[in-house]
Amino acid sequence: MFKVRLVVVLMLLFSTQAFLSCADSKSSEAYSSYLFVYFTGNRPGEEAVHYALSRNGYDYYALNEDKPIVDTDSISNTGGVRDPHILRGDDGNFYMVLTDLKTANGWSNTEIILAKSKDLLTWETSQINLAEEFSEFSDITRAWAPQTIYDEQVGKYMVYWSMLQPGGYDIIYYAYANEDFTALESTPKQLFYSPDEKSCIDADIIKKDDKYYMFYKTEGTATKGIRVAVSDSLTSGYVPEEGYKDQTDRAVEGSSVFKMIDSDTYILLYDMYVDGKYQFAESTDLLNFEALGADKVSMNFHPRHGTIIPVTEAEAAQLLKKFPSKNLPLITGAKAEAVRKQNILVNAEDKSVYLPVYTDSSLSNLDPQLETFPGVTIAETGVQDFSNGTKEYTLNLPDGSTSKYTVEAATANNPVLDGFYADPEIIYSEKDQKFYLYPTSDGFDSWSGTYFKTFSSKDLVHWEDEGVILDLKKDVSWANRNAWAPCIAEKEINGALKYFYYFSAAQTIGLATADDPAGPFTDSGEAFVGTKPEAIKRGGGQIIDPDVFIDPNDGKAYFYWGNGYMAGAELNEDMMSYKEETLSELTPDGTFREGTEVFFRNGKYYFMWSEDDTRSPNYRVRYATADSPLGPLNIPEENMVIEKDEANEIYGTGHNSVINVPGTDDWYIVYHRFTRPKGIKMGRPAGFHREVCIDKLTFAEDGSIIEVTPTLEGIAPVTIPAE
Repeated sequence: MFKVRLVVVLMLLFSTQAFLSCADSKSSEAYSSYLFVYFTGNRPGEEAVHYALSRNGYDYYALNEDKPIVDTDSISNTGGVRDPHILRGDDGNFYMVLTDLKTANGWSNTEIILAKSKDLLTWETSQINLAEEFSEFSDITRAWAPQTIYDEQVGKYMVYWSMLQPGGYDIIYYAYANEDFTALESTPKQLFYSPDEKSCIDADIIKKDDKYYMFYKTEGTATKGIRVAVSDSLTSGYVPEEGYKDQTDRAVEGSSVFKMIDSDTYILLYDMYVDGKYQFAESTDLLNFEALGADKVSMNFHPRHGTIIPVTEAEAAQLLKKFPSKNLPLITGAKAEAVRKQNILVNAEDKSVYLPVYTDSSLSNLDPQLETFPGVTIAETGVQDFSNGTKEYTLNLPDGSTSKYTVEAATANNPVLDGFYADPEIIYSEKDQKFYLYPTSDGFDSWSGTYFKTFSSKDLVHWEDEGVILDLKKDVSWANRNAWAPCIAEKEINGALKYFYYFSAAQTIGLATADDPAGPFTDSGEAFVGTKPEAIKRGGGQIIDPDVFIDPNDGKAYFYWGNGYMAGAELNEDMMSYKEETLSELTPDGTFREGTEVFFRNGKYYFMWSEDDTRSPNYRVRYATADSPLGPLNIPEENMVIEKDEANEIYGTGHNSVINVPGTDDWYIVYHRFTRPKGIKMGRPAGFHREVCIDKLTFAEDGSIIEVTPTLEGIAPVTIPAE
């Protein structure tokens, strides 16, 4: 049934007694990690099989220094292999199938490769030339992306792939492999074709609740992407579901699905081959998917079209022993509730770990519950005293060697909120004697959030989530996208304190009101600023980033906004409109980008703004002073308020507000930064994966602002003086 059969033998470097068979390990040891099998590109040497491991299913690290784990020339006739699909068999073996194709010679091919292994380390492979073996398909011009699934009804492994014949379009075919997985038993049969008679490729089948879900890529249409067809039978009856399951408008291919260990969650991954990256999307029903952001998934390599399976700790250990890599993070995280998971910093090169600890947690009695790289164990466990400095941990590697890591645990009050938030506005409410923080809800692709939340605190350190106070899709009739950069004022109206919440939505500014700082807020029903006023001469810029300021000298309120320009005007007494005749352009200089913040101290009005772009590590805050709320502005020669601290890997510090502790001259700056430590490596997505921080703001005797150094530790809890 095949012309050539090659047997590849990779000599094992360890005793067979030391390694459990796949069947034994599956039954005696739970899955603990994930193996990613992939190739890396179209250039010479990149069309080969690679391995990567992950502890959590989201963060992957290449094994074997991201070099091939098997010699391509020994298993391929063309000199290139692509689209590796790996399956754990019910018989304890592993099965892998590949496209035999070297694209330097063109995109036509007629061969696929079948491979079988007992241990993931040694593979026996067979090449099958479909055009030569099956006369019905002697004219095929390509055979792409084979995959394997076990057919429980017939007790055989089914191989399926797409083929193209002249004058037609790519169709999915299948055939059963013989008992030793070296050949196909019979002529391939049609499994699925696209109802629109367009090409479909890269099929991936997974079974769930007695149904089979076939994910595939459509080709040749104006809107192409990943779709799914569902059937009660493995070999027939697939009916396409409506819509596309990939969560991007970018070109995609090579989808694959795996189930998270001990979870009902499935991950759909696909190759964004034009962009050179992968995207993961999660689902519990295999029909509705939500993309995972750049903060959730990381890889220290650039994969193409691959698959992921769970592996046991013993299997991971032997993979790491056989295919080691330098600078793997041998410690990958910590499970302790006292530790801020989002901000753990592991430096594999320095062999160090920084654990940010919540303010009320004990450093002298801390069990960090460290997590290790798959296949690595840790000698020291239990409670440690971190109050006097770092602790050393010993990591045991599968080859018998050890590695020492130093672990630091330190109180970190920055960020002040868990999760992703940005553009923070803050007030002290006289109504209930608490601070309220009003941020942008962040972490959404391209700043696409649609709701606002607020948080309350009595000391600026411990914050309580008060929930959603305004949802554009539910509460606002005139805008339903881009909920950004709010501000708020508390003002007495007719003897009662009222709250006026100005917010950016759909690149305009809205206004909602409430009787309580935590809402509920009621939208005014129309944009507060919907068009750029003629008085603003500067061209371009968005109608965003409002700021409201109530002058403590006379109680008058002022409103500011702008991106690319700073506009300002006095508000009317009802706070629901501004006085047109007072509208002024206050743009300070060429450093102004957005994010105006105005406050008053010791006879001076301070104007702050953000410079550069929120996606830039150099996003930072500058200031000017004035003798009135509408300027003119006086710009000090040295006017930097806060900027990045590369030594501590703090970047993108900007879009701030300022708060004074009532009854004191204590001032604090509230700002956002890139999520740390992942943000600096994210590229553009760092601009919508931000965190809110608070640091002390101090002044010189002449009232000038002393530049703030952003910190990890943040501030200590504040106390409001008794009246």
